[in-house]
Amino acid sequence: MGNHLLNRRRFLGLTAALAAETIAANRFAAAYPLGLPLGMQLYSVRTLLPKDYLGTLKQIAALGYTEVEAAGFYDHPADEVKSAMQTAGLRLVSSHYPLGQLKPNLDSILDFAKTLGIGYIVCSSPMHQQAGTQGELSLDDWRWNADQFNQIADKVKGAGMSFAYHNHVAEFTPIDGTLPWEELVKHTDPAKVSFEMDCGWVEVAGADPVTYLTKYPKRVVMLHVKDFKDKKPPSVPLGTGAIDYTPIFKAAKHARIQHIFVEQEETQTTMLDALALDAKYMQRFR
Repeated sequence: MGNHLLNRRRFLGLTAALAAETIAANRFAAAYPLGLPLGMQLYSVRTLLPKDYLGTLKQIAALGYTEVEAAGFYDHPADEVKSAMQTAGLRLVSSHYPLGQLKPNLDSILDFAKTLGIGYIVCSSPMHQQAGTQGELSLDDWRWNADQFNQIADKVKGAGMSFAYHNHVAEFTPIDGTLPWEELVKHTDPAKVSFEMDCGWVEVAGADPVTYLTKYPKRVVMLHVKDFKDKKPPSVPLGTGAIDYTPIFKAAKHARIQHIFVEQEETQTTMLDALALDAKYMQRFR
């Protein structure tokens, strides 16, 4: 009787261990770079969403994407967006807003985001300090933007969410020998302001994402991945251009990356075909 009980306990223990290993293995098999879910910036399907919001989300999920980042909601109220995401099986984790939209509408944006359960509010573009000013931003403009980010991030944090800033090319184009991105890092509160590094635009600017992921591993929390032929627009599907993400993802392992989003700016085929190629490319890093 004692041996039978012991053998049964051993069997149950081994079964439980095997089940745990299977779950872990399945999770790893479903994971993409850094063991994170496959994400996509919905700007990629900006021409499709207004025509068929739910249908487009379902097509995205069918390609293997499980997390998404919004760039506009096309006049859908929060409850409709939430229902569509749930129906499609997608997790909406962050949303983009230009600074010119964030500043005057922050309270309503935060209320909308809280209803959706969004974790990150991302500023997608800066603005001039003086309204109506045209042309490139000065270093003083960038420092002023950093101050705005600190103020906005304080409110975002108070609402239970996190704030990040998303770069384009200008942030990595020197002004009198100084990179605007370095100024933003220097003049923002690391406890409140993080960065979403768009690796593709960093490369187009002639810089190397590895350098900044290595130098500032605690400041970059999200990545955008895209590809370009000859590192110049227009964009092409991942793996068909000049950007090698192997060293980038290797460096990102030492950062605190929470989400990775594929973004397809343009395409020579249909957007969904391009996004399918992007998803296939990302499978290389499982």
